[in-house]
Amino acid sequence: MPDRSPRTRLVVIFGGVSAEHDVSCESARHVVEAIDRTRYEALPVGITTDGRWVLSESAAAALAAAESGPLALPKSLDPSGPPLEPLPTVSPTAPGEQVVVFPLVHGPLGEDGTLQGMLELAGVPYVGSGVLGSALCMDKAVAKEVAARAGLPQARWLAARDVEVDGRFRDRVVSELGLPVFVKPANLGSSVGITKAHDPDALDEALRLACAYDEFVVVEEAVRAREIEVAVLGNAEPRASVPGEVRPSHEFYDYDDKYLAGAADLLVPAPLDEGATAEVRALAVRAFTALRCDGFARVDFLYEEGGRGFLLNEVNTIPGFTPISMVPALWEATGVPYGELVDELVRLGVERYRHRAGFGRKR
Repeated sequence: MPDRSPRTRLVVIFGGVSAEHDVSCESARHVVEAIDRTRYEALPVGITTDGRWVLSESAAAALAAAESGPLALPKSLDPSGPPLEPLPTVSPTAPGEQVVVFPLVHGPLGEDGTLQGMLELAGVPYVGSGVLGSALCMDKAVAKEVAARAGLPQARWLAARDVEVDGRFRDRVVSELGLPVFVKPANLGSSVGITKAHDPDALDEALRLACAYDEFVVVEEAVRAREIEVAVLGNAEPRASVPGEVRPSHEFYDYDDKYLAGAADLLVPAPLDEGATAEVRALAVRAFTALRCDGFARVDFLYEEGGRGFLLNEVNTIPGFTPISMVPALWEATGVPYGELVDELVRLGVERYRHRAGFGRKR
């Protein structure tokens, strides 16, 4: 474990410029509430929707008022405080100070390797995947290509750049994948911008919506399947949690179902037999490794019973940490409570940093 005497400064970065800003704020609130304040000094740093770095005054005030007692942060960690410079904010302020960054910025310019690249330049340990793993998993189109090369089973799919999305591409989708299909922005999460299109007119509209969010779109065949999720934890030797199952209240597990209505059923552990459980846990670790993940991730599958079995859907390198998020629930059921999970993620970030620091950079 890292030396925590004095306490490790844990910089929790949240918010961001993507459509997942509000989800990120909610994730950060619960992480800051859960940390052991005898071991960590929390610094909650928000990124506003226009890209400014600021101290979250509401969170900082709550931490100061209840430094050792019960902590209940405001419902929103509104990043509205004094402006900050990114590199000094994440850098040690004195020799020997231990700083670890916990990035909880979902979506583009946070989960896609850009923030991770800045942290690499700053030379500080951080939680989660590095630049390549983050970028790979954020881009659903490239992730699918890498997963295919690794032999991981997937549903049929097509991808295109926005300038290629025209009538010919729509006709190709209908011809090769049939209808209905799911249309997604390649670089977004939390089901933002995703549409299930049942006919050609709806497909045209779905493609326009996806292109409004990203330069690349992914279209996937609609599979009649159960939605199974597995959390993975580790660096070079990752391990998988028990699987969970999502049973959406809507036609699919969309943004409202995840974060607003909260009406989806999350079954933990998933009702799977022993063989299926072992298979999906092994597939999750394979996907985590193939896509160069570190620290933690949530690996999502479609389970086509009586057909192709488990099909990799996507890998999320900064999954939600809200009360109704799957990852904390999966690890709780696997024997890792929320507070221990945060501590383990910090340890893994430091472990990865120290391992990579041992490689030479000079001839």
